[in-house]
Amino acid sequence: MTASMTLRRRVTASLAVLASAALLASCTGNTPEAVGEGGGGGGDPQAGSSNDEPGETVTIGFSAPAADHGWMGAMSTRAQEVADEYEDVELLVAEGTNDVNLQISQIETFINNDEVDAIVVVPFDGAALTGVALEAMAAGIPVINVDREFSDPNAARLTVVGDNYGMGHNAGEYICERVGDDPEAVIAEVAGISSLPLTEERTQGFEDALGECGQDVDNRVSADFTVQGGESATSNLLQAAPEIDALWNHDDDQGVGVLSAIENAGRDEFFMVGGAGSANMMRHIQEGDSVVEATVVYPASQAANGVAMARLLAQDKAVSDLVENEIPRRIQLYAPVVSEENVEEYIDSAFES
Repeated sequence: MTASMTLRRRVTASLAVLASAALLASCTGNTPEAVGEGGGGGGDPQAGSSNDEPGETVTIGFSAPAADHGWMGAMSTRAQEVADEYEDVELLVAEGTNDVNLQISQIETFINNDEVDAIVVVPFDGAALTGVALEAMAAGIPVINVDREFSDPNAARLTVVGDNYGMGHNAGEYICERVGDDPEAVIAEVAGISSLPLTEERTQGFEDALGECGQDVDNRVSADFTVQGGESATSNLLQAAPEIDALWNHDDDQGVGVLSAIENAGRDEFFMVGGAGSANMMRHIQEGDSVVEATVVYPASQAANGVAMARLLAQDKAVSDLVENEIPRRIQLYAPVVSEENVEEYIDSAFES
């Protein structure tokens, strides 16, 4: 390990206890071109130069859950694609797993590897991986926490997340625009796993937006982010609600099952808004061949952004488009609504369910 890497690890360890940092409210790029050059940690910004120029080769450990559905598969695939675009990045990819103990072991392996300069983690369970992430930070290895957050903010140098509340709020705003303040409107919701904080945030955002136009959720069921779960939950919903005006489904992967249940029931009196932004849902929007009118993007580029930021951290760089000399502590991606009006802008980068 070079002397500069050793120094960086020491500095990073001290950064783990900082309580305040900048918030980058939106970051939608998932290619190297979206990241600008910046100054080294604590140095002057290098605006006008390019972060794409090769620097010192860095090794980044990457661990994520199993790619058992389209969105998670796209997360891991795009992380590798971004790493491949940089000749100065070596990405060590651990096998995707939903076994918390195995993922902890993977992070421990990265910690014990003297060549690893940063670790990007998409936790299967953020709380369960907090301890080992704190160990990595204490060892001076910057950890980038993606999507599912650790229970201690000090367990990560940088957290990259989607906007779950914003997802629900934007879905609700779209439905409000369509149904207005009609007191007879019946609005339904197919949520994901109700016990998860991300599901609670999506539901809260949805309820808050509907409240702004005098609406509320009349029928709600929970699925499990799978095709089978989506079909089963929606079948129950349709039996309980003989008339619906609008439906929001939290997840486009489970949405395949949601649509199957709708088609099997022969229902088409309502419109549906999806969640996550899959390519197949966008094709339905383009073709107008189903009840799907829109979907709210939950970016599958989060891990790719994490890899790009890990490279900058390991090379002591910042983001030139920011005035700050350091990488932010938190990046939250936006959740745009994709409809017939703008689907062409998003479909080429969408994931397949």
